[in-house]
Amino acid sequence: MFNEQKSAQIAAWLIQRGRDRSRDMHIIKLMKLMYLAERESMRLHGFPMTGDHFVSMPHGPVLSNTLSHANGDAPSSPDNGWDTWIRDKANHKVGLRREVTPESLDHLSRADLAVLQLVWKKFGAKTYAQLRDYTHDPKNCPEWRDPLGSSKPIEYATVFKALGYEPTLATELAAEIKAQNKLTLALSS
Repeated sequence: MFNEQKSAQIAAWLIQRGRDRSRDMHIIKLMKLMYLAERESMRLHGFPMTGDHFVSMPHGPVLSNTLSHANGDAPSSPDNGWDTWIRDKANHKVGLRREVTPESLDHLSRADLAVLQLVWKKFGAKTYAQLRDYTHDPKNCPEWRDPLGSSKPIEYATVFKALGYEPTLATELAAEIKAQNKLTLALSS
């Protein structure tokens, strides 16, 4: 199940890291970094960090709910949610509403932060266009399919297979994520 607070804190961490280069971050760069971080978490740990839905869009794969928040298309946020951390999109860029400190990132585990460090080290210096091109390349993200101007869902099992997981294990891991999401939803109702 999508964890908006965690998604917002991941976005804030990435924007903060990019501040040596610019005050704000291009929305496409942020979306690509967040997608690559989710993918890396799945590769290393067998599950995503935010529980967001993946979709193929014209600029590459993205996290669906996170993109809705970044575009201002989502309902208002809960306490410590997207609107608490991220300033509205202007000129295709987003910025921070508040200071990011290790103590303030209370929804991120050490494992999450380690994934973010890996992704930042590998991709942080790239431009949004370079990241878009990277995620369009089937050698890097074979799960992305051109949606021809629309969007298409990307299943967790498809991502696991693209990451090199055996098909049976990929299907089992995806089913486990869905079961955990159902349980979380039932418990939060």
